[in-house]
Amino acid sequence: MDTDIDDDTVRRAPATGPRAYRALATEAVHAGRDDLAGLGLHAPPIDLSTTYPSYDSRGEAARIDAFAADGTEPSGTPVYGRLGNPTVARFETALARLEGTESAVAFASGMAALTAVLLVRNSVGLRHVVAVRPLYGCSDHLLSAGLLGSEVTWTDPAGIADALRPDTGLVLVESPANPTLAEIDLRAVAHDCGSVPLLADNTFATPVLQRPAESGARLVLHSATKYLGGHGDVLGGVVACDEEFGRRLRQVRFATGGVLHPLAGYLLLRGLATLPVRVRAASATAAELACRLAADPRVARVHYPRLGGAMVAFEVRDDPHEVIAGVRLITPAVSLGSVDTLIQHPASISHRIVAAEDRRSCGVSDRLLRLSVGLEDVDDLWHDLDHALDGARGA
Repeated sequence: MDTDIDDDTVRRAPATGPRAYRALATEAVHAGRDDLAGLGLHAPPIDLSTTYPSYDSRGEAARIDAFAADGTEPSGTPVYGRLGNPTVARFETALARLEGTESAVAFASGMAALTAVLLVRNSVGLRHVVAVRPLYGCSDHLLSAGLLGSEVTWTDPAGIADALRPDTGLVLVESPANPTLAEIDLRAVAHDCGSVPLLADNTFATPVLQRPAESGARLVLHSATKYLGGHGDVLGGVVACDEEFGRRLRQVRFATGGVLHPLAGYLLLRGLATLPVRVRAASATAAELACRLAADPRVARVHYPRLGGAMVAFEVRDDPHEVIAGVRLITPAVSLGSVDTLIQHPASISHRIVAAEDRRSCGVSDRLLRLSVGLEDVDDLWHDLDHALDGARGA
């Protein structure tokens, strides 16, 4: 399984300055920080202000009016924390550059980010969504339950074009998908969407492995809690997009209050600096573990994407709950993308909220386990898995 990624020659992000393009690894370190030397700073500052003084109330009113009209970010001194924050803006700038989009808008969580996208489309009467399973369980539930007044048509990638209606406002896919790691041809899907915006959840792949905007996705969603933060200590979400859609998202964020805390913005910006290194290292270990699991008679099936990555899913022949109970080095916990390895049983936790029939129809079996591989030594991880699989067999 080939997970080798040549950051310097393959993955490049748009840049300003003397070079037209900079390697992704370089951009990850410097994007959002270009002005620091001029400020006499090395580390980005954290602005924790909730409000900002202004002696020009007429000018401030004009800036607020401009934001209300079309979502244009207020220029000059910030106004209020719900309108925007300089620390969060640094993270947004950096993520947009890594994903190759004009803008990015950050939120308090990945689900807050997805909610904002749906509200933007609902506000213009385009409430119908075409979606491909599997998705993250809470994304699936948000659509299926109609909590925001949306109506969803579930289909496979080949059926997207036929599922579109005059009131379709969004096509939603996740590739590699949570938790089966199924992959979708994003370029083909974007073509089938026509003028309907395609939203690709890029949480598992990150811009290190793919940039969906290059394949035609108008919106790129991340649960920033995962790989972008990378240390299991921050919640956040972000949508990378064109500036037109970004302005609408900022208006929804202001109205609903789903803002990212400045400290979270700082931690996410810091996380981006090591993102390429972390993803490459964890991907190499994940590929080796996938090979060992595939050769193990205690494992019925292994799911690992051609794209690579640090996620592995596998179906065990014995009781998956006993495997969970048997790990000692690996952490049995929800979430993913941290520096330490996590394991969980999707049918019980992350996808429990999805109806059992719907789970099984998209490949989320009751014996499936999802492994988020961290930065530990591969032999130590395998020793822990081997012990847990033996325990499940003897249970």
